[in-house]
Amino acid sequence: MKLLLLLLAFCCLSLSRCEEKYVPYDYSATIECLGHPNKPQYNGGIIVNPDLQNGLQGWSQLGNAKVDFTEFGGNKFVIARGRNQSYDSVSQKVYLEKGLLYTFSAWLQVSQGNSPVRAVFKKNGEYKHAGSVIAESKCWSMLKGGLTVDESGPADLYFESEDTTAEIWVDSVSLQPFTQEEWNSHHKQSINITRKGAMRIRALNSAGEPVPNATISIVQNRLGFPFGCSVGSNILGNQAFQDWFTKRFTVAVFENEMKWYSTEGVRGKEDYSTADAMVRLFKQHGIAIRGHHVILDDPKYQPSWVPALNGPDLNNAVKRRVDSVVSRYKGQLASWDVVNENLHFSFFEDKMGPKASYNVYEQAHALDPTTTMFMNDFNTLEKPEDRLSSPSRYLQKLRELQSIRVAGNIPLGIGLESHFFTTPNIPYMRSALDTLGATGLPIWLTEVDVIAHPNIQANYFEQVLREGHAHPKVKGMVTWSGYNPKGCFRMCLTDGNFKNLPTGDVVDKLLREWGGLRGQTTGLTDADGFFEASLFHGDYNLDISHPLTNSTASHSFKLTSEDSHPSPSMVFRV
Repeated sequence: MKLLLLLLAFCCLSLSRCEEKYVPYDYSATIECLGHPNKPQYNGGIIVNPDLQNGLQGWSQLGNAKVDFTEFGGNKFVIARGRNQSYDSVSQKVYLEKGLLYTFSAWLQVSQGNSPVRAVFKKNGEYKHAGSVIAESKCWSMLKGGLTVDESGPADLYFESEDTTAEIWVDSVSLQPFTQEEWNSHHKQSINITRKGAMRIRALNSAGEPVPNATISIVQNRLGFPFGCSVGSNILGNQAFQDWFTKRFTVAVFENEMKWYSTEGVRGKEDYSTADAMVRLFKQHGIAIRGHHVILDDPKYQPSWVPALNGPDLNNAVKRRVDSVVSRYKGQLASWDVVNENLHFSFFEDKMGPKASYNVYEQAHALDPTTTMFMNDFNTLEKPEDRLSSPSRYLQKLRELQSIRVAGNIPLGIGLESHFFTTPNIPYMRSALDTLGATGLPIWLTEVDVIAHPNIQANYFEQVLREGHAHPKVKGMVTWSGYNPKGCFRMCLTDGNFKNLPTGDVVDKLLREWGGLRGQTTGLTDADGFFEASLFHGDYNLDISHPLTNSTASHSFKLTSEDSHPSPSMVFRV
């Protein structure tokens, strides 16, 4: 007997509902400055009088600030004025519990100009930074952040700003605690919506009748979610390294081989031979490459001959570099890191003027107009206390780049290096992704690693990767941890024989969860000939057989985020 195999649909199943006892997470964030603040998220959570509807109930002064309750245009809020110290502010006492994850938000305004305002929790003489925003006058800005604590106890929430001449206006404050179980449920819910889809198969015989108990086998050939690792030239000619890498990753980024100091160590003498060989290797394996990078704004990592240049000479050298590297790899890369780390550093701006990075983006886009141009910097997710690279500062720079017009808007991307030096502040990481995700631009975690004691490093690494993979606005992740015989940057996934270290085991564990490493799904058709499976996005092989008829059929298919509606029916004969 022959089977007719009808592949009815690829669609997203509604498998994402959390158990009702869990509080769902609100991924929303507002990056516009509004005339009126939105309502507090989670109705304020554990904050007393979060929208100031009851005057100053629950709120008090901190330091020497004068705290007033005000109503304007139907909106009620609190003002801290007469400030002499950065911490002179409005405050509320809260009780924080160890083991809970807190997401925080507030709407802020300053009385003049614009000033960074931070949310701080003071506990046992220690200060936990929950987040910051560049607050403006005459409109309200949303601060979104988060924190965890090492031990339970009372804490003082307050807002601080270095600009003591400005009043701080506060409204719609929220502090929502989540258990780890709730937090994990958010992962599951988001993954089911954004990373997975459903395949429904029906087996019919030649008479159009359903065939029950047909054996279904589905194997993932390629992970749909872009996941990669940094790599050096030591992969060339090293079959063991190549086998280990290509089995796991769909994205590569070169550690140094495409950088300016590697390709033009001596002025006018360019050598791309190593980078070219690496590009050929990864193209042969169908692995996407992130272009890292066009130039770097850190003065310590320039070609040795560049710091002595000034004026037109430097300008011409930079233009030649941009033209050289971008033209060479035009259309071959998944993205470019254009002016790397120019939130923290300003080598080219200091020498060439404030529009130096603007001009490099403009030139790079003109040369390679279809490739996404990424900002790429560190500490935006890792350190809420870093004022140079807060989400608000990142957005400020991003808006400058969005004003560039060269044959239309430049396709921009948000690169977040994600070098975690301490215990990851996972609630803050999620909130920062929420804020940047409100731009609608693609977000990548570009250089993920963790510095921690060997006993806990793998655990922290797993936390970061899980949070990134589960966030609906993250479009790809790359770890900065490929093996290098001269020493890995901060973290290795393998030893020199390409045997996994604990961090490498984390990668394999997660890949298996995500259907990678040729993960297999098997089952039998039901009494009506149907088989359904929820699968991670990716490329698959499908085999269907029936032992009684000794007949089989095979099919290859791709499941993507667009497969949320039934696709055209497909019939296969065996």
